[in-house]
Amino acid sequence: MNFQNKLKLSITSKRLRGKMKVFKRVIFVVILVIISVSLLLIENGYNMYKEAFDQMPLAGKVESIRKNENYTKIEEVPQIYIDAVISVEDHRFYKHNGIDIISIGRAMFNDIRTMSFIEGGSTITQQIAKNVYFTQEKEITRKIAEVFAAFEIEKNYKKDEILEIYINTIYYGDGYNTIKEAANGYFRKELNELSDGENILLAGIPNAPSVYAPTKNIELAKQRQKQVIDKMIKYGYLSEEEAIKIINEKIL
Repeated sequence: MNFQNKLKLSITSKRLRGKMKVFKRVIFVVILVIISVSLLLIENGYNMYKEAFDQMPLAGKVESIRKNENYTKIEEVPQIYIDAVISVEDHRFYKHNGIDIISIGRAMFNDIRTMSFIEGGSTITQQIAKNVYFTQEKEITRKIAEVFAAFEIEKNYKKDEILEIYINTIYYGDGYNTIKEAANGYFRKELNELSDGENILLAGIPNAPSVYAPTKNIELAKQRQKQVIDKMIKYGYLSEEEAIKIINEKIL
């Protein structure tokens, strides 16, 4: 290799090293920005959680919920309804401590893929926090506050108590705020009189009450019921044979 080629190679090598240094600096700055923003969001989320719980301590909030004249104890709720709710809302409910890392990871992937906040990965415990303490708006600060709140709820209440609070704080459409109200309102029945199909249909309504309430559109309500049934089959709560009977059951 002659001197001129060596010189060209040396210049090229220096340029590459220079570009790599710039690239590393940019990456370092980007990482610092991400960490700073993340810490700020976490702090804001914690402050939102702290403010909400200072204004109304958890024990007081739960006590006010339990004073509802239509409050329903978990022992009164049909097992198939509980199985349906667990299947469709949070199938790892009895295994996590308030947040489901797997569901959150999947939700983040789908949100990034679609460039929108379409999926939240919320557990049943997080949904309680959202329903009784925070707004329904999909914003990162609120989601972080929700996580802190979920940890607090899980620390103070047993799983069945949390599930009981959940079924008494979700909206079933048409002005019904508890499962007992929904059963009476939609089917004119007490909880112990509901069929398997009616129980499963009720479990699917809170996902979008204005769409899935049977009084709004019975066909959409049945489609949602089928989605819940599919989840119940997937997680071992129903057999294919049982599912077919329920799907063929006449509702309303």
